[in-house]
Amino acid sequence: MNTLRYYFKNPAVPPEYRANFFHLYMDIGWFGLLSGSSLNFLNVYATRLGASGLQIGLLGAMTALINLILAIPAGRWIEKRAVGKAVFWTSVLYRAGFLAWVFLPWVFQPNSQAEIWALILVNFLMGIPLAALGVGFNALFAASVPTDWRAHVAGVRNIVLSITFMATSLFSGYLLERLPFPGGYQLIFLMGFVGAAMSSVHLYFIRPILAPALPESPSLPTSARRGLLSALRLDIWKTRYRAVMLVFFGFHLTQYLAVPVFPLYFVRTLRLTDEQIGIGTAIFYLTVLIGSTQLPRLVRRLGHKNVSGYGLVGMGLYPLLLSVSTDLWHYYGVSAIGGVVWAMLGGAYANYLLENIPEQDRPAHLAWYSITANACVLIGSLAGPAIAEAVGLSLALITFGALRVLAGFAMLKWG
Repeated sequence: MNTLRYYFKNPAVPPEYRANFFHLYMDIGWFGLLSGSSLNFLNVYATRLGASGLQIGLLGAMTALINLILAIPAGRWIEKRAVGKAVFWTSVLYRAGFLAWVFLPWVFQPNSQAEIWALILVNFLMGIPLAALGVGFNALFAASVPTDWRAHVAGVRNIVLSITFMATSLFSGYLLERLPFPGGYQLIFLMGFVGAAMSSVHLYFIRPILAPALPESPSLPTSARRGLLSALRLDIWKTRYRAVMLVFFGFHLTQYLAVPVFPLYFVRTLRLTDEQIGIGTAIFYLTVLIGSTQLPRLVRRLGHKNVSGYGLVGMGLYPLLLSVSTDLWHYYGVSAIGGVVWAMLGGAYANYLLENIPEQDRPAHLAWYSITANACVLIGSLAGPAIAEAVGLSLALITFGALRVLAGFAMLKWG
């Protein structure tokens, strides 16, 4: 209880930061409603519609593809605008797409391939504003939270997300077991849209902290900004940021190779019900909540990079242990372990990234991070199911888990 009081009622937080912190907590709280309902069950819904492994992969790959194409233009677009307003309006455009998910079952025949492809198309279109939102939110977070408070704010956001995700996931699973298909999914998709809309409302009230104008980066001579090639900001890859991007490539690639395989394993191998999947997700986020209370202490002792690296090594346990799971209780145990290590990785990696970005040049660096991450989403979303189809779900999960461990050690050594 004392730990939670420290997080939410810490008197040391300066008054001028409290409004930003509050809206960042509310933003992630409402996003937890979206994540625990719509995002949590989208791949399961597609699997129950009869989607193939390739189609499950495409649900993530289409968004990643458009983000890859637009990341650099989005970064330049963000540079020329007030970051707060840019984040708000792109979030509105992106999250309006979640409402379309509600109506698709009324438009198409039950269990039709047409509905699966419509979901893929909608996700592709949602990726257009998401490209700017992904770059802009990280820049907004960095501008609205002082460096010394980022671990604190990230820890609280993890706690709030865990609570709302747990409650929503349990409630969603309960509804899906008791409502007819696909009406139950339409209801939780509507819940997710409400969460998305309210999250955007709180993004509107987050204000960058006013600071003196920063000088232009000395590493960027005027000539570097001329021409088509310079517009790509390839000069960034000549700095130490290159090593950071390479280890993040390993992190996100091993992350997204496994993501589209999980729902296939849950439904086809473990034969879990929607309610059981919801309970497993709730257990995962319960242990995220517990682990997040220790995040500031770990960061003070080890630093954001080391916490991220050890967390990534630990995340290799999730697919490794899941691959040998044979019943419901194994799944619940693996979910608990996965949550503990994700509390470390999920709470530290964004701050580790920001530590390696010059304050005067955030949008361009974040655009290259967005390109790196979305390249991994694209490759992983397509390659993961293909590998699983070729070698089997269990062997694929073992392979992806081992790769996560190697990526974690690479982050610790070279990041």
